[in-house]
Amino acid sequence: MNVKPDFSKNANVATTAPAFLSVWDVHAYYGESYIVQGISFNVHEGEILALLGRNGAGKTSTLRSIARTGSPMVTRGEIWLDHKPLHNMASHEAAAAGLGLVPEDRRIIPGLTVEENLQLAQIAPPIGWSLERLYDLFPRLGERRKQEGVTLSGGEQQMLAIARALARDIKVLLLDEPYEGLAPVIVDEIEKTLIHIKEQGMTTIIVEQNAVRALELADRAVILDTGGIVFDGTAAEVLENEELRAEYLAI
Repeated sequence: MNVKPDFSKNANVATTAPAFLSVWDVHAYYGESYIVQGISFNVHEGEILALLGRNGAGKTSTLRSIARTGSPMVTRGEIWLDHKPLHNMASHEAAAAGLGLVPEDRRIIPGLTVEENLQLAQIAPPIGWSLERLYDLFPRLGERRKQEGVTLSGGEQQMLAIARALARDIKVLLLDEPYEGLAPVIVDEIEKTLIHIKEQGMTTIIVEQNAVRALELADRAVILDTGGIVFDGTAAEVLENEELRAEYLAI
């Protein structure tokens, strides 16, 4: 059996507790552009981690590197999930191992209803997330189950994208700018959902430009600057550190 190595001695790792997801010395490129520059951090089971930084800091690239999307191209490093190595996997293999990426553009499939979008993603038989459980989590989707997914409002499409990821019975939810373009009342609704699934053990990494909202939701934060980590600690520490927020988050 593969056993995840202990990365707790790395300076960027904030705790020595066993990690559920470990990112170790990951380097990645877009062509010749060196985007992710030796990033290491741990995420613990049931934790919400905010991955923050200014535009161009490497947040989305780090998220995509974890999901093994192939763009950017990871050239070095290790990624372990629940004692299994992901760093040599293709994106579909990493997804099958338990990673669920919700990209910024949501990628709702045209021509399919809400329910068909969910059914297409759902494993058979569903282990943890049946359609009815997903509709309980997102009542709006239940009301619109026969409506074409791409005709939903932006907030409802975001709900559908998250529900579609959960439908695969994932272990880690990766969210890229989930609040982008959404009204505050819809953001409130999505946050309540993220807290609810956290209480049921879901592990989440959230990349979000609205850093204050992300920090108020998260347990821990990793802040990036020009492709490297400049902070790894609790979200409360960031909220309390005006100098850190001003220098790296412009808040």
